[in-house]
Amino acid sequence: MIAESRITVKTRTSLLAATARGFSKRIRTISGAMMRGIAAVSLVLPGAAIVRSALDRTAHASQSGAVKVIYAGRLIDGTSATAGRNMSIVIENDRIREVRAGRAEIAGAEFIDLGDYTVMPGLIDCHTHLTSQIERDRLLKELIRRDSYKAINATVYARRTLLAGFTTVREAGAPDFIDVSLRDAINDGLAAGPRMFVPGHILGITGGHGDLSGIRENLVPEGDFKQGVINGPEDAVRAVRYMVKYGADHIKIAATGGVLSIADSAAGQQLTLEEMKAVVDTARLLDRKVMAHAHGAAGIKDALRAGVASIEHGTYLDDEAIALFKQHGAYLVPTIIAGKTVAANANVPGLYPPEVQVKARKVGPLIQDAFARAYRGGVKIAFGTDAGVYPHGQNAKEFEYMVEAGMPSIEAILSATRNAADLIGRADAIGSIQAGRYADIVAVKGDPVADIKLLQKIDFVMKGGHVYKRDGKSAEE
Repeated sequence: MIAESRITVKTRTSLLAATARGFSKRIRTISGAMMRGIAAVSLVLPGAAIVRSALDRTAHASQSGAVKVIYAGRLIDGTSATAGRNMSIVIENDRIREVRAGRAEIAGAEFIDLGDYTVMPGLIDCHTHLTSQIERDRLLKELIRRDSYKAINATVYARRTLLAGFTTVREAGAPDFIDVSLRDAINDGLAAGPRMFVPGHILGITGGHGDLSGIRENLVPEGDFKQGVINGPEDAVRAVRYMVKYGADHIKIAATGGVLSIADSAAGQQLTLEEMKAVVDTARLLDRKVMAHAHGAAGIKDALRAGVASIEHGTYLDDEAIALFKQHGAYLVPTIIAGKTVAANANVPGLYPPEVQVKARKVGPLIQDAFARAYRGGVKIAFGTDAGVYPHGQNAKEFEYMVEAGMPSIEAILSATRNAADLIGRADAIGSIQAGRYADIVAVKGDPVADIKLLQKIDFVMKGGHVYKRDGKSAEE
């Protein structure tokens, strides 16, 4: 729902550039000697052929030789709709070694007693914008803030998200590869945050959602495929390859207009079916999935026909769209909290431009009902919130709205664990508490199946075997 800016600032002094290993900015010219030197020390830079996954570099979390035992009074493991009782999770370094019944006693292991808690896999949000947050005078601030300021803000938002219990996020678009740098900085231990899967720029049409519009034409240079602006299938192919070259884990397209972009209709289709097919086909060749921002029914259906992995928002989906979801096995990522937030914020003087206020009042209230129709129709649901449209760290409110719309609590939890991991394509490593998975574990007091609002008060957070929150407080303060 956020329309990301593509403003180019000459001084790209990202705070995250403090380390070459975590830095994924564009490098236009590197001598052959430098390239050989880089290869020799295994430094991964955006021009290199190697792209390091969010799951392949966990130096900060890994604790060599460390064994921990978590004793869980109640365990929702992310594979079953039934909670286990009195279980032990044995963790070695950053991975789960085994899950066993009873209270495990292992000599020399750190014992973490969560006998009074419900223990779950780390939660996954499939639609976040950790590099931004809606605020007053946003357009002006986009014009004057440097990338380095955005990067500093992003580290704050990432930490809030992790402490809220979300140990993995799928990002939904950011300018100038700030999301790539943030992902790499977290993986290298420079900042605390969730595992991140990122797309780089949103891909969309000139003047569409994702292309900064509605301001004087000489303030911002016209974008091309390098900034995610595509006009025709050939541009689409170039853009996908460019995003992957510089670190994208997946691709994000804007199939329709958006609520928070100034100069377009939220429901109107923007990318053509041919352009979307070019994106999906190219991404598939590069082993990447495509997520599609889509409000209007026509754009939703063409995106599904093109083969996207998920539709984000899905506001005006209809019966034909529901059938296409099921035919293609695609997920809906509902973002109900974003709809409720923009509808409420439309009445806050000065927060949104007048054009946005009109769309927010009209579109925002419809998203929860669209989710309910999709769920009743048998569409697969993966948890996602559009974090940044609302204040970061409040992601778990989405659970409440999902249950309010008719989804049972345990299914809502599974949408943020098992289903979300499947959508991202890494169910082998995240989304469940099983041997071999990453030790991404959260806990709350009480039973969230009986009271889903408990998930808004996460008491314990572990990511990759490292404890970040204990007894409701940051473990690193």
